[in-house]
Amino acid sequence: MIISSDPQLNSFIFQQEGRAVELWYLDSFQKLFNLEGENRPNAVGHIHKYVRGVYLNLFGVESLRTRLLSDIERTVRANLCDWAGSGETIDAKTATSNMVAVFAAKHLFGHDAETSEDIAETIDGFVQGLLSFPLNIPGTRFHKCMKDKDKLETMVTAKLKERILCPEKGQGDFLDQAVKDLNTDFFLTENFIISVTMGILFATVESISTSVGLAFKFFAEQPWVLADLETEHEALINKREDKNSHLTWDEYRSMTLTMNFINEVLRLGNVFPGILRRALKDIPYNGYTIPAGWTIMVVTSTLQLNPEIFKDPLAFNPRRWKDIDQETASKNFMPFGGGTRQCAGAELAKAFFATFIHVLISEYR
Repeated sequence: MIISSDPQLNSFIFQQEGRAVELWYLDSFQKLFNLEGENRPNAVGHIHKYVRGVYLNLFGVESLRTRLLSDIERTVRANLCDWAGSGETIDAKTATSNMVAVFAAKHLFGHDAETSEDIAETIDGFVQGLLSFPLNIPGTRFHKCMKDKDKLETMVTAKLKERILCPEKGQGDFLDQAVKDLNTDFFLTENFIISVTMGILFATVESISTSVGLAFKFFAEQPWVLADLETEHEALINKREDKNSHLTWDEYRSMTLTMNFINEVLRLGNVFPGILRRALKDIPYNGYTIPAGWTIMVVTSTLQLNPEIFKDPLAFNPRRWKDIDQETASKNFMPFGGGTRQCAGAELAKAFFATFIHVLISEYR
């Protein structure tokens, strides 16, 4: 394995996607998501292009602007109300995982949390076990993860069969599009659709819940950050004709201090320690050769702790972002990866996080 925290090499590796390197996963991931044979997302370039296109159509900027932002706000408001009324101490990361899991399941395969069994704990158990030691014996976290995975697969499979038999019951979610496209290409099988649905659930839940959990930590440690955000959100509400109206897309895009806060949380709390690729052939670079078949771990998180770019890099300071230009940020800040495989859910994660902050700051203390 080559482990790189060098900005130039990292950029070079991202540029070689599909030519000299391919996407690579840990063996445990490959088993959990059935990422073998026809289901390998790196098997053919247009498989990744298809999945990315469908995801962006579902959770991309246009969908967020026209319909999802208000749904996110309703979800956040209902959950915060439940948390406040529970009378108990809340584990922010676990509770947020549950909130995002239900939201994602609704838009991926039409899960209705009110009329069917609650799957939040099942999804959370599945997600929490993904990075555990892959020892599949009773009593281990990985064993529970496999059990939760089987349970989730059963739910998704049942929904998929239902849509195939009755397409008219569609809800405009991921399964609807997948059923329309079923068997139109060699990789579009039922197993592939189920694997992709599980993968999207994992990525969506983990990225948002970790960030929200860290937000509470930083609020407690840096009260001035909270004061800055309160000023911004009070001003936003005061500009409205109707103080009780829902958050608009223009308001979301105007949250400069909130986005600086989110960037700083992501800078210090990157969800993934590195991004994995595998060399398809010998790769000469700067007098060295990366041998074919070797794994390359692109460690983007180290860039975000570079003292030459981020003064006092271990300190949490959202105000630093007002002095960082876009070009510098793009080369040294990659919380959602880079290259052609940059996370398609980046905008959804930021919008969900910002909406959560808006409701929390505006309505709670």
